[in-house]
Amino acid sequence: MSGLSVSWWRGLACALVVQCLAWGAAWAAGPAAAPGEEVAAATLPRSVAAALARAKVPEQALSVVLAEVDERAPPRLALREDVLVNPASVMKLVTSFAALETLGPSFTWETPVYLDAVPEAGALRGNVYIRGQGDPKLVVERLWLLLRRLRAQGVHVILGDIVLDRSAFAPLAHDAARFDGEPWRPYNVAPDALLVNYKAVALGFVPDVAAGVARVTHEPPLAHVQVPDSVPLAAEGTVCGDWRTALRADFADPGRIALQGAYPAACGVQHWSVAPADPEGFAARAIEGMWRELGGTLTGRVREGAVPPGLAPAFSASSPPLSEVVRDINKFSNNVMTRQLFLTLALQANGQGSLEGARALVGRWWDERTGLPGTLVLDNGAGLSREERVSARALARMLQRAWASPVMPELVASLPIAGVDGTLRRRPGKASGWAHLKTGTLRDVAALAGYVLGADGRRRVLVAIVNHPNAPAARPALDALVDWAHGAPHGGARHRPDW
Repeated sequence: MSGLSVSWWRGLACALVVQCLAWGAAWAAGPAAAPGEEVAAATLPRSVAAALARAKVPEQALSVVLAEVDERAPPRLALREDVLVNPASVMKLVTSFAALETLGPSFTWETPVYLDAVPEAGALRGNVYIRGQGDPKLVVERLWLLLRRLRAQGVHVILGDIVLDRSAFAPLAHDAARFDGEPWRPYNVAPDALLVNYKAVALGFVPDVAAGVARVTHEPPLAHVQVPDSVPLAAEGTVCGDWRTALRADFADPGRIALQGAYPAACGVQHWSVAPADPEGFAARAIEGMWRELGGTLTGRVREGAVPPGLAPAFSASSPPLSEVVRDINKFSNNVMTRQLFLTLALQANGQGSLEGARALVGRWWDERTGLPGTLVLDNGAGLSREERVSARALARMLQRAWASPVMPELVASLPIAGVDGTLRRRPGKASGWAHLKTGTLRDVAALAGYVLGADGRRRVLVAIVNHPNAPAARPALDALVDWAHGAPHGGARHRPDW
């Protein structure tokens, strides 16, 4: 055979191999798109599928949409996108965006304070009234400032009562143990028109090796509640480990926090936020405790009641703006703050915050904003629920429309940055710093939703929700999906070389 013939046959063989590879790639990518048209991929990237397999989670448990922020473009990846699934805390995106659009980023909560008498020589011969209006961030520092302002009114001795008006929210039946049997966890507390420090006490532990104890601090100060000022140190050489369990804490008695165990010195300084028993009485105990710590005197008691009609406020304490509040909500997935915001929507629209009112209002907003009725089931607006549902397609549509909204900067800035802060701080990957995503976690849910900036400079919407008993083990699969979305080239996810 001549040299020319050999070269010709070799060229033909190479061409056939290349064509076969192209046919294989086309088969793996699914149906071919018509000219000028893109088809959503319906096959997971290999890295994601492998991570799901390692987690023992079937691909059918994942609902996902990856799409351009421009909703006119077809999705790049879509699997089980129309199935209603439990989104866990990803639901906070709905409440946050609805509030930003409905109330505005500069909205603030007011907590007015009333005096029913004129102070004389530092004494108020009457009552102080504090009307809660749903402020989700009346934390220790701001309560301190509020009571300092009360002292600045010339009130040092209250010869009467401090009356708490919580009527802005409708009464809500709530069992803190119902969701997971752990009522001391702050995420289980109920919303409250006068929510003080999230109804949680922050315990601090500082080892004092010389004394053989860990000093115990607590904030806020709580009237009529005994908190130990120290706890014994564990035996020398004890590793830190599960130090909370080692403390053998008992929070069942509303008048006492008991620490019956020991604290390992190896843990160094630690903090533990807990919701004590009797959460309904938390505001009263915290306000009285802080007032007395400031040097104030109260001859009466702190009790529930209503502000007398016609009484004008002496002053009002303002919350941070909503743009800051949603940042706390989404960066750190704060459940009770979200529930406060959810009820505030009804309060502003109807004059009282109720679950029924909030569900109706947000439901109407959703239908109008997304154009996809029947794709959202609301419970408390925070995602700490077994009942809430949404479809991946509908949530992606909301995020696309949020991108075109005037409040887009506030919403995006509220989301955790992958590998950088919030609930994504400890989840680094190839997309670290390139994705703003809300996380969602329950015992059978793992979810991410938000925006991913691709390596090609294009911003994309990603919604990925796993509903399965092994869902927490599927987080690496979601992280792999984020990394893949960050690297997906323009022209369709089906062209990724690792499929």
